[in-house]
Amino acid sequence: MRAAARPVAAQEGTGMFIAKVIGNVVATQKNEKFCGMKLLLVQPYISKGGMLESSGSSVVAVDSVGAGIGECVLFTQGSSARLTQTTKDTPVDAVIVGIVDTVEVDGKVLEKP
Repeated sequence: MRAAARPVAAQEGTGMFIAKVIGNVVATQKNEKFCGMKLLLVQPYISKGGMLESSGSSVVAVDSVGAGIGECVLFTQGSSARLTQTTKDTPVDAVIVGIVDTVEVDGKVLEKP
């Protein structure tokens, strides 16, 4: 049995991941600490054969940088997700912390799907 592919950052042991924003999440009933927060659905990438590929899974993340649908973003999960100004003391498990311009591996720029 093959091991499941892991997001790019997970392969290197870090707590940040690269993903594509694939949708918005609207919740009219939510914890009061989420009021005013933009929730986005992101699909993590995996690095395979010198390219970025969709992992097939998705994660709901708080947007702390103004990302939009179709953009490649950097996100973090777990306790690190609660360390931004936007998410401090909020029950979140994932937060978008950057918008990715390029990804380079071994001197080659990887194409984003």
